[in-house]
Amino acid sequence: MKYPRLNQQIFIENRKRFVAEMAPNSIAIFHSNYQYSWNGDAVYKFKQNSDIFWASGIDQEESVLVLFPDCPIPAYRECLFLVETNEKIAVWDGYKYTKEDATATSGVQHIFWNNDYMQQLRQVINMADNVYLPLNENDRFSPKSPTKALDFAKEMLDLYPMHNYNRAGKILQRLRGTKTKYELEVMREAVQISKKGLLRILKSTKPGIAEYQIEAELAHEFISNRANGFSFEPIIASGKNACTLHYIENKDEVNDGDLILVDCGVDYANYASDMTRCFPANGKFSPRQKEVYNAVLRVMKAARAKLVTGTMLMEYQKEVELLMQEELKGLGLLTDEDIKNQDPAWPALKRYFMHGTSHFLGIDVHDSGMRYEPMHAGMVFSCEPGIYIPEEGIGVRIENQILITKNGPVDMMDEAGMPIEVEEIEALMIGH
Repeated sequence: MKYPRLNQQIFIENRKRFVAEMAPNSIAIFHSNYQYSWNGDAVYKFKQNSDIFWASGIDQEESVLVLFPDCPIPAYRECLFLVETNEKIAVWDGYKYTKEDATATSGVQHIFWNNDYMQQLRQVINMADNVYLPLNENDRFSPKSPTKALDFAKEMLDLYPMHNYNRAGKILQRLRGTKTKYELEVMREAVQISKKGLLRILKSTKPGIAEYQIEAELAHEFISNRANGFSFEPIIASGKNACTLHYIENKDEVNDGDLILVDCGVDYANYASDMTRCFPANGKFSPRQKEVYNAVLRVMKAARAKLVTGTMLMEYQKEVELLMQEELKGLGLLTDEDIKNQDPAWPALKRYFMHGTSHFLGIDVHDSGMRYEPMHAGMVFSCEPGIYIPEEGIGVRIENQILITKNGPVDMMDEAGMPIEVEEIEALMIGH
């Protein structure tokens, strides 16, 4: 891993939170993701399963975490099964965890090699009445490839059909939505790296640069600061490309007079940041670009103020849309007549602002969380209103990430001093 070892208290604390929600005499089993084949004999870069990482910090393929707090055999109350390294693996693939390193990383004291681990676990599983298995219950998830979690669940049901099975995801979704102070430390580091990337591209962007060159500048800065890379495929969209919400080709040349929308995040130690900024290719906003930008910025500032304890996400979205509706009228994009005659199922403002304003952030950029329960302290949300005007070749989205506290919202990007005002952006670009 590029990143330094994290504070093991992150994972000790997370496991304590999880087992406190388990029924008596229950076992929970977590697996790493598969490492997927690419072409020929190549494989995709490994990305750890979010649930096992959240509970252990182990960032390696073919790993298994077992939690069985009521187990009569102490060694199996909390244990890890890992790949046993050897000289051949070391020569070809490099470092794998030693038992000592796995304990130092996770805080788990009992480490076993995963050779025939299911046979080793057989007696332990038979001691449990209930089995908790995690599946991807993120409501944005669309399964398009095999997953180890689902394959293992099917294997368990076949081998142990008489046990009671429980959804670990139901617990994890609620727990992962609320960050501990240790997790927030890691997320703040990801934000700091995002800021460094933004400053780099503000100083290096000129008319004639390609979108992919801006992407390369960001990648350079992120990886130079020990990030794994991007937390999702970055959007580098100039001019009319910014009106395509998920534009990821990043292939066009940036023209003089273009406004550039950059939506990207840092994957630092498997925790994600998410930032969107817009800036003019030539360093100076046109009057219309500035007008649209400031309209979005006003909505963003008003929206983040609503991210407080007790807020319901879906009601909050409706409130943000009312704010945006007024700004669109002020920009001459909507009229009272448009609003009066609109289809309630697809309001008139959706022509220019068609997406949600906020999502959970954490290990995943669209992190787990309970969308239909009130917000509470420790949750982290994006705040990202936007206005898209294809006929003018202008797309503006501004996104910060907001921590909810008992004393009100804390903007983690303001905390880091990340530029956002028109005057700040122009000063950094023109002053270079």
